[in-house]
Amino acid sequence: MAEENESVYIIPLIKTKMVPTTERSNRAIKEIRAYVARHMKAEEDSVWIDPKVNEAIWDRGKSSPPSKVRVKAVRFEDGLVEVSIPAE
Repeated sequence: MAEENESVYIIPLIKTKMVPTTERSNRAIKEIRAYVARHMKAEEDSVWIDPKVNEAIWDRGKSSPPSKVRVKAVRFEDGLVEVSIPAE
């Protein structure tokens, strides 16, 4: 049976305010990837972000992403980490 490690994180995206407005949503996605890789002890290349997370970041446009986002990260046995919006 496959072993999974699952966690819910609230990721602060405050560093996105330090970059130019045209790059803020791109930076937010990079911050999510780095945060999840650091906390799930995985490589950044093995972090897969669900398109719904991407849509939540880009919902208000390129220049005003949310200041924090709640995500669910699941680490699989082969090292792949899947990031998605948690079901409530």
